Amino acid sequence: MVIKFTKMQGIGNDFVVIDAINQSLNLTSEAARQIADRHFGIGCDQILLVEPPSSSDVSFRYRILNADGSEVAQCGNGARCFARFVYDKGLTREQEFLVETASGIMILTLLDDGQVRVNMGEPEFAPAQIPLNVPAESAVYSTDIEGQTVQFGAVSMGNPHAVLQVEDVDTAPVESLGPLLEAHAVFPQRCNIGFMQIVSPEHIRLRVFERGAGETLACGSGACAAVAIGQRRHQLADRVLVELPGGQLTIEWQGESSPMLLTGPAVTVFEGEINL
Repeated sequence: MVIKFTKMQGIGNDFVVIDAINQSLNLTSEAARQIADRHFGIGCDQILLVEPPSSSDVSFRYRILNADGSEVAQCGNGARCFARFVYDKGLTREQEFLVETASGIMILTLLDDGQVRVNMGEPEFAPAQIPLNVPAESAVYSTDIEGQTVQFGAVSMGNPHAVLQVEDVDTAPVESLGPLLEAHAVFPQRCNIGFMQIVSPEHIRLRVFERGAGETLACGSGACAAVAIGQRRHQLADRVLVELPGGQLTIEWQGESSPMLLTGPAVTVFEGEINL
């Protein structure tokens, strides 16, 4: 099976984007792992599938497969690349359109300056919606990991996120603590783990250990999660520059009952074909 693809990146978070509208595709988890393998395949953090919508109310269906072959419901950096892909490929002529995801409807907007804005919807803090195995909702949760107490905030952005506040992201224990907390029993569906350093109310630094992918250069939904938790603690403004290892994103949130808006670049790297 020969598949045409486009390699894209959003501030270093890299994707293989596949048009599953104009070519037949039956992508198994094993095939997804082969594609994502950086030594024997193309190499990527996630695979993005552009599929026909299930209703006339939206333009496309947006699906995301992690490097380990698991499917997830949300990826903000991927959504920007998805928008750039369908527009550049002529699959739509609209600069703002709706796509369906496993977590709901998403609004994507291509801006005149080349950036892409994603309406990420409202953050969800209720433990059952994250999901998070705790008796009651709280601004700060604690759990024990290998003899140490870890404190974190938790939120769903269509996928589960925990955010730990640290003094310096450069020395944060991302490689050691990230995988332990990602797979902790408190998160029944595993979790994306963010390490946030607050520089000012308008500026944070962030590293994210992503569920099913490990640490990535950027995580759009993780940036939204960090800002949501920081705002809820009255530490952050309603417009925040998020500095990640791969680049910068702008997150805007007017508070409860308002959607989070994520703005950043989306870049095509190369086109190709792979024989699976």
